[in-house]
Amino acid sequence: MTDVSNATLKELGERVAVPAYDRSGLRSGLVHIGVGNFHRAHQCVYLDDLFATGTGHEWGVTGLSVRSEDKALRDDLTAQDGLYTVTEVDEGVSRTRVVGSILRFVEPGDRAGMLAALTAPETRIVSLTITEGGYYMNGDTPDLSHPDLAADAADLSAPKTVFGLVLAAIRARRDAGIASFTVLSCDNLPHNGVLTRRLVEGLAERVDADLAAFVGREIAFPNSMVDRITPATHPSQIDALARDHAISDRRPVFCEPFRQWVIEDRFSSGRPALETVGVTFVEDVTPYELMKLRILNAGHATIAYPAALVGLTYAHEAMRDPLILRFFERVETGYLLPASPEIEGVSREDYLATVAHRFANPAIGDTIRRLALDGSNRQPKFVLPAVRELRARGDDVSGLALVGALWCRYCEGTMEDGTVVEPNDPNWDQLQSAAKAARSEPRRFLEQRVIFGDLVDDAVYAGLFSDHLASLWSRGVRPTLTAFLEAPQG
Repeated sequence: MTDVSNATLKELGERVAVPAYDRSGLRSGLVHIGVGNFHRAHQCVYLDDLFATGTGHEWGVTGLSVRSEDKALRDDLTAQDGLYTVTEVDEGVSRTRVVGSILRFVEPGDRAGMLAALTAPETRIVSLTITEGGYYMNGDTPDLSHPDLAADAADLSAPKTVFGLVLAAIRARRDAGIASFTVLSCDNLPHNGVLTRRLVEGLAERVDADLAAFVGREIAFPNSMVDRITPATHPSQIDALARDHAISDRRPVFCEPFRQWVIEDRFSSGRPALETVGVTFVEDVTPYELMKLRILNAGHATIAYPAALVGLTYAHEAMRDPLILRFFERVETGYLLPASPEIEGVSREDYLATVAHRFANPAIGDTIRRLALDGSNRQPKFVLPAVRELRARGDDVSGLALVGALWCRYCEGTMEDGTVVEPNDPNWDQLQSAAKAARSEPRRFLEQRVIFGDLVDDAVYAGLFSDHLASLWSRGVRPTLTAFLEAPQG
């Protein structure tokens, strides 16, 4: 069994792909906050590919985290010299490589060390993957009055949040005459750069008007769209890596082969030439973002809740269930594709076919529970905007109302066989209470205005939602899906 480290790369190279460049020649130019599986399967892989071309070696990664829970991750990666394996898995096929983009990982909670990395003159990009829940969202906008942000505004010398840390570094660089960096959100949020700007600039306004003006004038916050299905690593996958390749990796990552990264080409102090390794740079990421949010993310919601309610465990099981597959196809082609933008040179139908193949990949082991997670944050971003767009056109929204009713039924907290659904949302207690009340009064679920907004007042949507929810309770999931699929489509 061979451990992963700089010293073992030659030996590892006899079994799997290893970095095709001299890591000692890398320099840190990108600081990343949130060194989880997705970042290591996505951005780090693109950078690894770039370094292999013999260029961009000034863009090595320094990892940061404000979460004390990430100390074990940091210790494990540090013990492996920042190296780890990424295994792409598809049905009957897998490919493993060692990725060398991460140069170091600052001790979580070490504010001085993190600020030193952020204020280093060679740091020109600060990127984020802190999940949707890390942006202090209240509906569609960040809540700048949140106590965590208020504490940072009161004392920026000891920031506790990611945004306070970034702002403290911006202020320190300004005061020292160091060129500004770009802040690049890589989280799965609509207009993620705009949201990040609102948080950083809004926090700055509470600290110092001149600092806020500087942020507005000097710091770039490009929007980006990222995509690669990367579930949490399962112990059986670690065992398979050891069995198949005799590799002992403390932090391996397993993901699908597909990956995509689209970024608005607006940077404060330069950027790596990632277009040479498949990244798309555009003037406006919105069409790509909307296509993914509607077809992929809302597609996840479409299969997650019926699959969960009938007791399925994995996404590929849902895609192999004939009824759920037909429901997915109907919702996608009848509602989500029409609500998705057309992009020159990009076929929505081909993209949907790719998404369907990815969902059906049994090797990835993507769980229904993961897809059903955090609906209170995801529904307002992925599904409900499509409802509003179709309603504005006067088009039918019955299929999307059924997706919402299935989510409500799931939030009640029991599967159809009576199995308890363990809490799966930061707002689970509130959701469950509303879902229980909605069994007799469907409108009670829609009255969560922070989620549904004005849709509670839309008689057409509310009526469809109510009818579907009543059917789910009286007839069950499968008869309700069947009735929807057999009904004439409006």
